[in-house]
Amino acid sequence: MNQRERMLAGLPYKAWLDGLEEERTACKKKIYRYNQIMPGQWAELDEALRELLGKAGKNAYIEPPFHCDYGWNIEVGDNFYANYNLTVLDVARVSVGNNVMLAPNVSIYTAGHPIHPASRNSGYEYGIPITIGDNVWIGGDVVILPGVTIGSNSVVGAGSVVSKDIPDWSLAAGNPCRVIRKITEEDRKYYYKDRVFDVEDY
Repeated sequence: MNQRERMLAGLPYKAWLDGLEEERTACKKKIYRYNQIMPGQWAELDEALRELLGKAGKNAYIEPPFHCDYGWNIEVGDNFYANYNLTVLDVARVSVGNNVMLAPNVSIYTAGHPIHPASRNSGYEYGIPITIGDNVWIGGDVVILPGVTIGSNSVVGAGSVVSKDIPDWSLAAGNPCRVIRKITEEDRKYYYKDRVFDVEDY
């Protein structure tokens, strides 16, 4: 098993061997192109994003600048939107569902290093997949750590550090991120805290 295969299997691996460094360089070139496209060039942005990601559904868009390690290890569904400065360390698979919104400065880290300095100094690192379900909103400056699953229809508040799974239909926030309460049908009538919608087409 080479280092690329070890990386994809979630085993300790060395990131500069067996073509991995060259793959990251190729990704950086694609990212450079994406981040330099003139605003408003929607077709060119869409083409560059689909060239970069492993899978992108209908109406998928990431506001430049965007950064990732490999690109092909990221899959996003329909109506995916990420605001400025999305960073994805995709040494393991990142799977995102439909109708997901990411606020600015979200960081998704599948990558990690051993805790003990002797182990860490060996150069071995690892990646554990991250999954985000459908209809999820991730607030600004959220950090999502290796191995986390965020359930469908959930909201993660700004500034959270998500180190454990978040169940479906949860409002969660904090460092470490924890479930504050369930999202219920009662929430449908509010657009912000106790402010009720004044329209009927929502």
